[in-house]
Amino acid sequence: MTFEELQAIVESTARTVQGLAETQGELRRDLAEQRLEFNREMAEYERLNRQRHDDLSAELQAISRDVSRLVDTQHEAATERHELRQATLGIANLLASLDEDRPTIFRKLNAIENKVDRILER
Repeated sequence: MTFEELQAIVESTARTVQGLAETQGELRRDLAEQRLEFNREMAEYERLNRQRHDDLSAELQAISRDVSRLVDTQHEAATERHELRQATLGIANLLASLDEDRPTIFRKLNAIENKVDRILER
């Protein structure tokens, strides 16, 4: 092998090494850009995920307040129904008592009427 052939091989190898180095540099730049893009996408994903979590938490708290108010309203309604039931029973008992006392009341009224008639006759 002659010096020129050896020099041609060395120059060819140097160009190949230079090309590989440039390719490696391009690949590193591409990889860095892809990493940056991936990091941006992940940050956006995390932001959206936090927003969804916050929205769901707020919705859950609103539902919890609504359920609490509903339970309170149902309890108040049950109390009012109980009071109404007691009042209705009291009125029914009063009416029954009046029906039972009616003959006594009529007797007393008749006695008063008789006394008034006697007084007027004198």
